[in-house]
Amino acid sequence: MANTQDRGQRQQSTSNRGFASMDPERQREIAAQGGRAAHQSGNAHEFSSEEAREAGSKGGKAAHQSGNAHEFDSQEAREAGAKGGRARGSNNQQEE
Repeated sequence: MANTQDRGQRQQSTSNRGFASMDPERQREIAAQGGRAAHQSGNAHEFSSEEAREAGSKGGKAAHQSGNAHEFDSQEAREAGAKGGRARGSNNQQEE
């Protein structure tokens, strides 16, 4: 019986260690520091639009295969298309 209690205490004490056990806000702070440092040192990868497009496509295909992708109904698709059209139109007006 004491052996079981020891194991429970050991597991409990190790669950408070490491990045994954930290508060999510603290994780974001640390990750942001790493991202800033990578950019400042020139080691951060910056995606070209083509690389970003390929990565998004790959993620979308994976989501559909695993069944986690959002399926738009016709109304949602119309609204998304209209929103994109408005955004593109406002970008074109700013460039002129």
